Amino acid sequence: MEYYVNQNAALFGEGSKELPFLTINEAAAVAKPGDVVIVLPGIYREHVNPVHSGKKSERIIYRAAKRRQTIISGAEIVEGWKRVSGSIWEARVPNSLFTKWNPYTTMVEGDWFNPSSKAHLGELFVNDKAMYEVFSMEELENPVRSDRSWDPDFSVYVWYTEQDNTTNETVIRANFHELDPVKEKTEISVRKFCFYPKEEGVSYITLRGFCIEKAAPQWAPPTAYQEGMVGPHWSKGWIIEDCEISNAKCSGISLGKYRQPENDNKWLRSQYKDGTQTERECICQAQREGWLKERIGSHIVRNCDIHDCGQTGIVGHLGGVFSIIENNHIHHINNKQNLTGAEIGGIKMHAAIDVIFRNNHIHHCTRGLWLDWQAQGTRVTGNVFHHNTLPYDHLMHEGMLGAVGEDIFVEVSHGPTLIDNNLLLSTRSLKVCAQGIAVVHNLIAGSLAAVGTGVENGAKEKRSVRYTPYHVPHRTEVAGFMTILHGDMRFYNNIFIQQEVHPTFKKWEKEIGFGPWDDMNATCGMKPYNDYLTYEEWDKAFQEFFGFPGASDRYYMPLPVWADGNLYLNGAVPWAKEKNCREEKEKKIRLSLVESKDGWSLDSDLSEYLKDLDMELSLITTETLGKAFEPEQRFEAPDGKDIIFDITLDGQRREGKILPGPWGA
Repeated sequence: MEYYVNQNAALFGEGSKELPFLTINEAAAVAKPGDVVIVLPGIYREHVNPVHSGKKSERIIYRAAKRRQTIISGAEIVEGWKRVSGSIWEARVPNSLFTKWNPYTTMVEGDWFNPSSKAHLGELFVNDKAMYEVFSMEELENPVRSDRSWDPDFSVYVWYTEQDNTTNETVIRANFHELDPVKEKTEISVRKFCFYPKEEGVSYITLRGFCIEKAAPQWAPPTAYQEGMVGPHWSKGWIIEDCEISNAKCSGISLGKYRQPENDNKWLRSQYKDGTQTERECICQAQREGWLKERIGSHIVRNCDIHDCGQTGIVGHLGGVFSIIENNHIHHINNKQNLTGAEIGGIKMHAAIDVIFRNNHIHHCTRGLWLDWQAQGTRVTGNVFHHNTLPYDHLMHEGMLGAVGEDIFVEVSHGPTLIDNNLLLSTRSLKVCAQGIAVVHNLIAGSLAAVGTGVENGAKEKRSVRYTPYHVPHRTEVAGFMTILHGDMRFYNNIFIQQEVHPTFKKWEKEIGFGPWDDMNATCGMKPYNDYLTYEEWDKAFQEFFGFPGASDRYYMPLPVWADGNLYLNGAVPWAKEKNCREEKEKKIRLSLVESKDGWSLDSDLSEYLKDLDMELSLITTETLGKAFEPEQRFEAPDGKDIIFDITLDGQRREGKILPGPWGA
């Protein structure tokens, strides 16, 4: 059955084309498996709560009648602005506008959120752009240009809020500078969610073609109920496609964890157990309470434009397993820098078990893709990453060290994790506090960071290693826990090409060097693995003893590294133990990104160089890569089948001569 929704309809419509519903929620209350809800263009200021599940063979489909001309908004228009003085204006909002909570009295908070980064959940928007919150009238009247913002010129457009308890109103004052808020479009976010079921288990929903914007979900760490402006809320089989998702206070789309009342932000609430331990407990509790392949995950997010969110474009822990995230444009995430802490990135996914990230374009994010814990069976393929390390001169100061960023960060995971056929073009390409990773046929124009570090919890003197789980292959059931030994890395048929590095970053590399969580390595290539063993060297330690050997470090030493067929250009440095590689010391290769009205393009003479390249390379397959050490799982597809890396970034088949990098001959 088809239901129609039209914001211009009369009250008491029946959902037919002739007498449509006035709100999407009216349709969401009655839509059953196989039904289609068609929403006509307009702005729908509501939290849509899908009540019923679809079925795998009979989905419930919500679609915009015209692509991206239907807006679901978490905001309301603000009227009644009065000038206070100069460019300072005031508006008063009755608190009756807020139902269960007031985002202008509720602060952003949660595990791994830096509380020094104070912020209310609410936002003030002028002409669809979020202004910057301040916390005193002095800051409002004399705003200071932020040297943390990626858009510093706009950072002086500020707002301040307080409560008038005598009138039960939220008072908002703002410095609009040359803008007149009476004439401009001004809105405040008033809802947590835009399209999000209140109950768990509402499965097999399709959301297609909408613009979804300006809601105020809370900070979403892995140890809490993970809110998002849009999301399936702990269910199975959603498809979110061809949508524009923008201006969430924290996260745009959540594929995340359900609420565990006794274990929700437990680290923040009690402080007695470290956050890592509470996260392990969250995982084990979820296992007991039905976190299974048959019930949770298998979502698809595709062809979406996701931008200008404060924490993440997509966030998830446990709930995103077995999903596909493809063909999305994810950009300008956390650029205001008003929220700081961990859990920030274009995508931040814990437990990305058998998740495929393919053909996405991720750029201008504080961090591109962060795979934290349990990136087991995860594949990152055919993506383009750039400008995810501090991209602007004004950001290059020591106050931004915690937000240096990189294209891909894999943290305390045992793998197997596949990273293949990508363009990694930021100053830092890969941050790898992990093991069990295969890096195949990529163009890597940045450095490898944090090799051999980043797995301690940060105690001052005590050992505080992080034990993380690994799973039964292609399942959620936990098979074991282990700390990270490092190594267990494979680099095959990649092109490493050294870019020019910002002088300040080179200064940091020299002065700060290597720390317990990160390092400032800016040198492209495999040099950070020079002290790691080959498989033959590592295996020798196990052939010297049989049975019980007595005291031995062999079970705790770093795991071996494999490398073959890599090309090193413009000063990129090979692994000292790599035999079949090419280090070009004579020719300089041109490589730069160019932005135009048609998008981004790569300006390079690399293809000309590759035409004459004389290297003997093999076609890489699952058999080549072996197994990730701890889970003893092959680098294979989610269905257990072998992968043959014979398809290039542009969809061509690798035939005949095999070239390094993501393209074919």
